[in-house]
Amino acid sequence: MIEVSHYTKQYGPHIAVNDLSFTVRSGAVFGLLGSNGAGKTTTIRALVGLTRPTSGTVRVQGFDVWKEPVKAKAAFGYIPDRPYLYGKLTARELLRFVGQLYKVPNFEAEIDRWLDFFRLTDFGNELIETYSHGMRQKVVIISAMLPDPPVLIVDEPMVGLDPHAARQVRELFRGHADKGRTVLLTTHSLPLAEAVCDRIVVLDRGKVLGEGSMDELRAQTGTEAGGVHGDSLERIFFRLIEEEQAEEQRQREAELVNG
Repeated sequence: MIEVSHYTKQYGPHIAVNDLSFTVRSGAVFGLLGSNGAGKTTTIRALVGLTRPTSGTVRVQGFDVWKEPVKAKAAFGYIPDRPYLYGKLTARELLRFVGQLYKVPNFEAEIDRWLDFFRLTDFGNELIETYSHGMRQKVVIISAMLPDPPVLIVDEPMVGLDPHAARQVRELFRGHADKGRTVLLTTHSLPLAEAVCDRIVVLDRGKVLGEGSMDELRAQTGTEAGGVHGDSLERIFFRLIEEEQAEEQRQREAELVNG
């Protein structure tokens, strides 16, 4: 479970995230969506212990990430948007380190299984610095999944992946949640979010514009009628952005009239 309560992050006069609250329960895939600068990565960085909240709390599996960091970090796997790895290690060496660190049972066999899953068996003993971006991303995903964490936190997972691997990863996230785990992901791929997410939050400049299931978001934006099963997430997303922009314009005009 992930619990974000009244989370605010401020950099000087700039408020990156403003009073954000949401809960991701076990067995669910939760999508955090928004344009560049919306506050998605800022929120992810707070959850994994890289950015301290200005106010509010963030908890993973009941542990406050900043008051009980070791217990919180032991409960989640993290897939960042950029695959920073130890280039002078081979993939097997890095994954053995992860397996030993998290005390993964029979980790050698698990490493073999994961390398085979991502078609990396022939490259397992090659230095990571020789890998392509997509291959490094696969190793990052394996590192996060190897301990079978109760919570998986993912920031833009599909960057650099080929279509086959992207489908595998999409199915992995859905399967992880279906086993009773928690998955939180940010992505610019609206089709990905629509395909795998049970609930979605749409952010814009640190503010929540909409939250809920697809049906709840359709009801909020009045877009139920389009398509066989209702409008796509793409149309819902842009409707929320347009409504926010229209509201801001109305406020500016009211200020001019009253000023």
